[in-house]
Order: sequence, then structure tokens, then C-alpha cells
Amino acid sequence: MKTASLYGYARRHGHSVFQRKLNRVNSLSVLLEDGSCVIGIDSTGMTEAQERTQLAHEIGHCETGSFYSRYVKVDSRQRHENRADKWAIHKLIPSDRLNEAVSQGHTEIWELAEYFEVTEDFMRKAVCYYTHGNLATECSF
Repeated sequence: MKTASLYGYARRHGHSVFQRKLNRVNSLSVLLEDGSCVIGIDSTGMTEAQERTQLAHEIGHCETGSFYSRYVKVDSRQRHENRADKWAIHKLIPSDRLNEAVSQGHTEIWELAEYFEVTEDFMRKAVCYYTHGNLATECSF
């Protein structure tokens, strides 16, 4: 799924996306009282891969209802972040396409990241998720 398609996906699913200068973060998503979701993204200086990865992650928060406040305990916050990442992984790097890419000879993380047009960090998460069932990249690389 290309970046423009992700923006279209968000729009079709009722998520408003705004390109704005953000302080302290590159992107965020907020659940409004009426149940709708708003995504803010500051793509200034981002590569296409960074923008795709950030946007998919934020849509993942909206699609899974994984929201938290800054007052929530860290372990609960990480659970919400993991849900958003897993949604984004399934959307950007489906397991069958990952297997196909590897069978074509794309075996290095940087090669796979380029192939799927995502960041290397996100690609590591995807490989760990499909290989070990978790996002704990520090254990595998």
C-alpha cells in the first residue's frame, strides 16, 4: 500500500488527517468524544518511508481503538503502541508478501525495508513479529 493509498484509507474509514507542524512528536492520533479519530502528522523532513510508517502506525491506533493518555502506566501504554504497530505491519507488510520478498532474495533488513518502503526499525519489528510473535527487536538483532 502506497502512502497516497494510506491517506485514502484513513479518509474512507472516517479518520481525518492533518499535515501540521507538531511540537515534540512527528505524529499523533486522538479519539474524539463522538468516536471519530483525528491524526496529525508533521512530515517535514521525513523520508517517504518514515511518513508511510508513521501514518500507518497512527491509523493503527484509530483502527484498533488503542489510545492512552500521558497519565497511563508505561506497560499499558506499550500495549497500545504494540497494537498500533501490529496493525500497521499487517497492512504494510503482509506475511505472504514478506515470504515472497525473501524467496526473491531480499534477505537483509535494509533490502526488505527498501522493498516495502518502510523504515529499517519498522522492518525489524515486522520480522520479529512474524518470526517470534512479538515486537522485541532487541532480542533478535
